[in-house]
Amino acid sequence: MDGKYKSPLHEMASRTRTDFWNDSCSVEELTYAIEHGAVGATTNPAIVLGVLKKEMHLWRDRIVAMIAQNPAWSEVEVAWKLVEEMAANGAELLHPVFVREHERKGRISIQTNPQLYRNAEAIVDQAERFHGLAPNMQVKIPVTRAGVEAIEEATARGININATVCFSVAQAVEAAQAVERGLSRREAQGLDIASMSPVVTIMVGRLEDWLQILTARDGVTVHPAVIPWAGVACFKHAYGIFGQRKFRGRLLAAAYRHHLHWSELIGGDVTLTLPSPWQKQFNASRIEVKERMDDPVEPWILDELRRAFPDFVRATEPGGMTLAEFDAFGPTQRTLRSFISSYQDLLSVVRDFMVPDPDRKPMRG
Repeated sequence: MDGKYKSPLHEMASRTRTDFWNDSCSVEELTYAIEHGAVGATTNPAIVLGVLKKEMHLWRDRIVAMIAQNPAWSEVEVAWKLVEEMAANGAELLHPVFVREHERKGRISIQTNPQLYRNAEAIVDQAERFHGLAPNMQVKIPVTRAGVEAIEEATARGININATVCFSVAQAVEAAQAVERGLSRREAQGLDIASMSPVVTIMVGRLEDWLQILTARDGVTVHPAVIPWAGVACFKHAYGIFGQRKFRGRLLAAAYRHHLHWSELIGGDVTLTLPSPWQKQFNASRIEVKERMDDPVEPWILDELRRAFPDFVRATEPGGMTLAEFDAFGPTQRTLRSFISSYQDLLSVVRDFMVPDPDRKPMRG
């Protein structure tokens, strides 16, 4: 930045309490984001696949070398080594931010294996490994029944977590309470928590995706203007509760579908994780950078959403779901299936390096 012009995102990051992360570990995209004020990044199997499609020229030789240097490894070991190296590479790009922000910001999130969502012990074991990859790692753990247990234990072990696969106030509150228990356990042992910065994600766009599906699946007729406010309403309600209860986990909004997921959350002491195309679109827009987090969603919109969708009520009420119901919530099931599918697709890409299809031309970067 030249000191004269600040892009909308850079203005938001410098003038309000609202931070943003780059929703990718792509070198090109993360470099752009940092230049415009980003203080973090995130990755998962789907993101790694996207990076490979865009930047295979940066990774092709490394994948070939991994396979050659580790003759006993399966595609699983190679794929996770690739995920780890991409995350570590992003952590290195963010390290100057980490130092500048006194280790409170500048982290990259890396997602635990989505297939482990029912196994708290396995999640924590993988979280510990990821935690050791770089000083500025943040580990994604799903807000499933087992994931909540893992969030507490990982936090108690000093791991900075990012609670993910979360679409509701009930899940966000449960995750935040697990973080509090973990932090309290560390405090009771006299261990450091000053450098810890856990976050709790609400995937605002995926909640709206689910309501759109319900309109078709269940024949629900609803005013076309209301569904794009559902994720915003859920997030704002959770934000109020987090403030009232003084949770130390910071809310993070993810899964962007439109500008309300950015413009309506400006001003909150929160993090927004933005895919690069949305960053560029917002930076090119004329939307005023104005604090709107405390602006309520219009009552008629909330009334219409509550009337039409019992699952919106479940998503926005603190007691809308019990812990035992998290794994069966529609958005949770859809997202787990998506993440697991992306993981399998990643294994397939690695498999093509290890056991090339003789019926096709060789892969080129």
